[in-house]
Amino acid sequence: MEWRLFANLAETAGTKHVAVEAGPGDTFRDAFEQLLDAHPELEDEILDEDGDIRDHIRVLRNDSNPFVVDDGYDTVLEDGDDLALFPPVSGG
Repeated sequence: MEWRLFANLAETAGTKHVAVEAGPGDTFRDAFEQLLDAHPELEDEILDEDGDIRDHIRVLRNDSNPFVVDDGYDTVLEDGDDLALFPPVSGG
C-alpha cells in the first residue's frame, strides 16, 4: 500500500509517495503508524500535542475521510485503497 503526500507534507518527507507494508485486512491505523514510523519528521505537521490528527489536515481513503464515512483508525483496508494526506490549501 502507498500513501500520497501533498505540498509541504511531501517536502517534509522528501517524497510524494511512501510505501508501507500494510495491506488488505490491515487497518487504517496500521498504515498511518507505518507512515509515521517511516517519516517521523511528519509528526509535528500532522499530529497535535495530544497525538491526534490536526483539524486542518485532510486524510483520505479513496477520496473520503475514513473518520467520517468509515470506522476511523479501525477502518479495514481493501486491495487498491488510495491513501492520501493534504495540508490546508488556500488560494485566491
